[in-house]
Amino acid sequence: MPLDPGTAVDMSREALTVALTLAGPIMAIGMIVGLAISIFQAVTQLQEQTLTFVPKIVGMGIAAAFFLPWLTTRLIEYTQRLWGDAM
Repeated sequence: MPLDPGTAVDMSREALTVALTLAGPIMAIGMIVGLAISIFQAVTQLQEQTLTFVPKIVGMGIAAAFFLPWLTTRLIEYTQRLWGDAM
């Protein structure tokens, strides 16, 4: 069954919205941790490059584990809507 261009655009828009919604909380945690580390480095004048990466990775990993049930629910809902609309 071929899709009309309007449906394809709507599906693409919804896919991008879901991707941004799922990535948003984890990326926000990474940004907050990075900002805190940058402020710490500016105050202490400690300019170690690895100091910025490790806390961000740990913070984002913890955020991913914390948000995993919510992320899974949103992804399942999107997939069910996608398959429901395709049928």
